[in-house]
Amino acid sequence: VQLQASGGGFVQAGGSLRLSCAASGRIFSRYAIAWFRQAPGKEREFVAATGRNLHSYYSDSVKGRFTISRDIAKNTLYLEMNSLKPEDTAVYFCAAGPVILSQIAAATGYYYWGQGTLVTVSS
Repeated sequence: VQLQASGGGFVQAGGSLRLSCAASGRIFSRYAIAWFRQAPGKEREFVAATGRNLHSYYSDSVKGRFTISRDIAKNTLYLEMNSLKPEDTAVYFCAAGPVILSQIAAATGYYYWGQGTLVTVSS
């Protein structure tokens, strides 16, 4: 299984970007899928996830601004990011794995990871 993230770029504060994550196999109907990010000098942090119950979960820092979605037919995960802030600057990773809901924000439960795509938000 491979995940390929794309869509990162440079945007001014208040702008929008949409990230995509294409999967090589049919994992989205079997696993929880998520976006994490890692800023320079910081640890990887949870951004958003969709569980196998199809509910979506968000970190407090992006709630109301970001939307996670998936297209099972296209094997593609999306992250729509609006009202971007300079503190959203990071490399964004998509991930998938057999994660239980209580651990959905923990990176350790995700088996498959994309290579990351850089998002830079200027002030």
